[in-house]
Amino acid sequence: MILSVLDQTPIAAGTTPAAALANSIDLARACEALGYHRYWLAEHHASPALAGSAPEILIAAVAAATHTMRIGSGGVMLPHYSPLKVAEQFSALAGLFPGRIDLGLGRAPGSDQRTAIALQRDRRQQAPHDFPQQLAELIGYLEDTLPDSHPFAPYARTLPGLPEAPEPWVLGSSGDSAEFAGSLGLPYCFADFISPGGAAIAADYRARFTQRIPGSRPYTMVAVWTVTAQTDAEAQRLAAPARMMMAHLLMGRPIAVPSPEVAVAWLADRPELAATARRRVVAGSPETVRAGLLEAAGEYAADEVMLVNILHDHGDRKQSYVLAMQAMAGVAKAA
Repeated sequence: MILSVLDQTPIAAGTTPAAALANSIDLARACEALGYHRYWLAEHHASPALAGSAPEILIAAVAAATHTMRIGSGGVMLPHYSPLKVAEQFSALAGLFPGRIDLGLGRAPGSDQRTAIALQRDRRQQAPHDFPQQLAELIGYLEDTLPDSHPFAPYARTLPGLPEAPEPWVLGSSGDSAEFAGSLGLPYCFADFISPGGAAIAADYRARFTQRIPGSRPYTMVAVWTVTAQTDAEAQRLAAPARMMMAHLLMGRPIAVPSPEVAVAWLADRPELAATARRRVVAGSPETVRAGLLEAAGEYAADEVMLVNILHDHGDRKQSYVLAMQAMAGVAKAA
C-alpha cells in the first residue's frame, strides 16, 4: 500500500489564513520525512475554514520546500478556468520540479454557487457544463495530441516547462468522473471522504479503462478521512471540530475550524447530527486506523490510499500523520 496526503489547508479559529498556508508547508516537510508518496493541495474558495484557494501557488511553495515527494493538485476545479491557462501553469511547475508534479482535475465548484459565479470572467450566465471537452483539450495541450485542424493546436509546442509535463489525474465521487478517467486512460482518485461506498464506481473505471499510452494500466487511489491518535477516544475528540465545521457549512453559516472543546460541547447538544453523518471516518488508535484503511483499500482494490483530515491544532495534525504511517508500516511500501 502506498500512502499519500490531501491537504485542505485548514484555518483554525483564532489564527489567520496566512498561518494556515505556513502550516501546509510545514506539514508537507514532515510528511516527506515520514515517507508519504505524494502531497496534494485542495482548491476551495471564499471559505473561513480553508485557505487553499490557489493550489498552483501552494504547489510551487511546497515543491520548493521538499525534495522527493510528488506534489500536486487535489484538485484544480477545471470549470473555472481556461484549459490553456491550466496547461501553462502546470507545465511551468513541471519544468521547475521535473518528475514531481501531479495535475489532479475535478469539476466541482469548490465553493457555493455565488462564489462560482464571482470566479467567472463572464457573469452574464452560468458557465457551460463542458468538463469532458475541457479535459480533452487540456490533455491535448500537455501531450501535443490536438489534431492539426484544431485552432489552438500550435500552443502545445509553446508550453513553458517543455519537455517536462505534469501527470494528469481525474478526481471525483461519481460515476461520471470514472467514465471520464477510464475513457481517457488516466489515473483516478475517488473521494470516499465525500461520497463513501464508491467501490462499484472504481470497478467501473477499471472496466472502462482505455490505453491512451501503450503499456498504461488503470490506477486507482482512494482518499479517506483519517484521524489517528493514541486512543480511539482521543481521535474522536480531535475529529469533532471538522464535524461542527461541516454542520455549519451545510446550514449556510461557514466558520473557521473550532477547538475540540468548543466542538465537543456544541455537538453534545445536537445528538441528531450523529445519526445524519454519511461520511466514512477512520478515526481511532493506530490499530483502529490500520484496520479501517485496510478495509477501505480492499473495498476499492486501491493501488494507493490518500489520507485527509481537518484538525484544529497543527501539532495534532502532524501527529496524526506520524501515527498513521507507523500504523501502516507493516503494509506500506515505498513507491
